[in-house]
Amino acid sequence: MMNILMVGMGGAVGAVGRYLISLLPGKTVFPVLTLVTNLLGAMLIGFIVGTSSAKGMQERWILFWKTGVCGGFTTFSTFSLEAVGLFEKGRYIYGSVYVAASVCLCVAGVVIGRYAACRIWGK
Repeated sequence: MMNILMVGMGGAVGAVGRYLISLLPGKTVFPVLTLVTNLLGAMLIGFIVGTSSAKGMQERWILFWKTGVCGGFTTFSTFSLEAVGLFEKGRYIYGSVYVAASVCLCVAGVVIGRYAACRIWGK
């Protein structure tokens, strides 16, 4: 039960952080604030994993930071960590396919989801 609470509390922190970044001035045609959010999330998850490896960290705090905060802030950080893991293990083809498939399929998923909503709701 404590693990679930840690993930939930971290998720709340991450989601609020993401929202606060979205309020910053600087919205342009290029989604710079989303890029900044994804970059910060990727850097944070890398720091958490590096810290955990170097110094050790209790599982509940790993769940709070990695799954909760980073997951609530951006799941792009998890995607980035998994891609780096594949490349570090020398699985370059798997890593490349994962990156390409994630980007292409997720962009397509947004298009399909929006199309489905328009068809269902008539707009």
